[in-house]
Amino acid sequence: MSCQTGDNPEFGLPQDMVKFARAAQAGGACAIRSEGEEILDAIKAAVDLPLIGLKKGYFEDGTVRISRALNEIEVMVRIGVDVVAIDATNRSWQGLNGPEIIHKVRDTFDVIVMADISTVEDGIAALEAGAHCLSTTLAGYTPQTQSQKTSGPDLALLADVVNAVDIPVIAEGRYNTPKDAAQALQHGAWAVVVGSAITRPQLITSWFSSALKHQGNH
Repeated sequence: MSCQTGDNPEFGLPQDMVKFARAAQAGGACAIRSEGEEILDAIKAAVDLPLIGLKKGYFEDGTVRISRALNEIEVMVRIGVDVVAIDATNRSWQGLNGPEIIHKVRDTFDVIVMADISTVEDGIAALEAGAHCLSTTLAGYTPQTQSQKTSGPDLALLADVVNAVDIPVIAEGRYNTPKDAAQALQHGAWAVVVGSAITRPQLITSWFSSALKHQGNH
């Protein structure tokens, strides 16, 4: 379960995310993915599940950036996360692209690296750089892929990545229903990360509200 505050100010405190993480554990989640030093530290202390850590930021064009600086990774390793998620796209940050920072992290820290990718090419490059697993997190969220962003999960990309690499591929990105998650496994995913459909009450409410308003117009 992806347990992050993001655009969720009503649940912006570390203890709020801990409650979501505990609820996810009670519901059968096998791991937690979260962001930010204080929240990661709080979840690590409160929940006995593997923890995937990341630090969000932004590239100069305003698109999301995930764990691209060595000092960000160093903080997460000190906290004791089990896996570090790293932006594996070819975009440069502080002089290094995704594969280059993955290679540097592998040389510097003893931690499992999850490469967040947006394309099959990203996945292959991340594998060659030493990533232990891949996640389709960034599909539709990079300048290269924004025009191909799917309304739901990108199952076609998932299947293509699974066929192209020999390491675990985690499905992430717009998996909003149990049916979506089941289809991910059918397409070869090793695991599925679900976020907004669990931790964004205002977004979930808007789905129902929009559907009812649309129905009322007919």
